Amino acid sequence: KKDEEICVLESVKAAADVYSPLSGEIIEFNSELKDTPELINSEPYDKGWLFRIKITDTHELEDLLTAENYEKQISAETH
Repeated sequence: KKDEEICVLESVKAAADVYSPLSGEIIEFNSELKDTPELINSEPYDKGWLFRIKITDTHELEDLLTAENYEKQISAETH
């Protein structure tokens, strides 16, 4: 379900919970990340994806930020 913990990302220094952006069924995890976790940082829009979701409530898509709006939000938070 949307906003429920879906996985944990661990590094040498920390662990971070990842929450589902949408409700649905996880149909695939990126197994490549087990051997090359740095893909999350180096190729986040290509090979660094975490999971694929079969969406059950398409209305939730309206709540997601566009890349442009996300950039604006993080820029405002850092200034």
